[in-house]
Amino acid sequence: MAVPVTPQEMQSPEYKYYLRDMTAPDPDRYLQIDREPLDPANALTIEHMNDLFLDGYLPGEFGTCVLPNGTAVVANLLKMPGVTIEMVDWWFAWHGLAPIRYKMWDKDEHYDIHTSDPDRRRNPAIPMRERYWDTFDLVSEDNFGTGPREINIHFRNPADIGFDPEKLAAFDGTIICAGDEHAPTVMCHFVRPIPGGVEFRSRFWVGYSIVDGKPVKVLPEGKSVPAQQGKLMLRHNVKEYTNLAAILPEVYAEFKNYW
Repeated sequence: MAVPVTPQEMQSPEYKYYLRDMTAPDPDRYLQIDREPLDPANALTIEHMNDLFLDGYLPGEFGTCVLPNGTAVVANLLKMPGVTIEMVDWWFAWHGLAPIRYKMWDKDEHYDIHTSDPDRRRNPAIPMRERYWDTFDLVSEDNFGTGPREINIHFRNPADIGFDPEKLAAFDGTIICAGDEHAPTVMCHFVRPIPGGVEFRSRFWVGYSIVDGKPVKVLPEGKSVPAQQGKLMLRHNVKEYTNLAAILPEVYAEFKNYW
């Protein structure tokens, strides 16, 4: 069932995207999540996040697993034809400014969104990717199938969570990342251009926080992240980003100057 919208949202120019059927992921992706857990030996640990800058691909680009220390890694690889790096940075600056924009991204599971600093998001004097750095999106979403829950997403400069500043300066893509001392999960979307579009190489490191610019394990000793949690997170990520890939070029063309 689609999330509810207000009468005001029904009058918005974005509402037509909410009315569309979502683009469904390849069903084999869901089957792979259940059939083929990621080998922990192939999972990218948070301490080695800079390996994402290496050419080519890493062994564990898709899947989820629980590591020997009890934390979990969730990994997704998704190609987005027709999408540019500029569109991606614009989307993360733009969509948090109105709940209908979050709802049209995933109308089954995205209930609400509010950003902490709308003036920064709209400020043309700030480079687009920096407009969402050091801001928060308070979202309400149902990514576990148990009903909506609130998540506070603290977007960061990638250098502030552990990415190498020299490698960042030479990188021709963008990195959307979130994490702080309060959140028990660190998020990273490592986006690089490919012929005809971009590809998202996403990682969620569950059981870690960012403290003083470095990842710190906060999962209590002797505890483990439930394997099912990682599977549900990956299913949600596959679903929402498959739909975003389908709509983003059109949404950007229509709304890139509509703040």
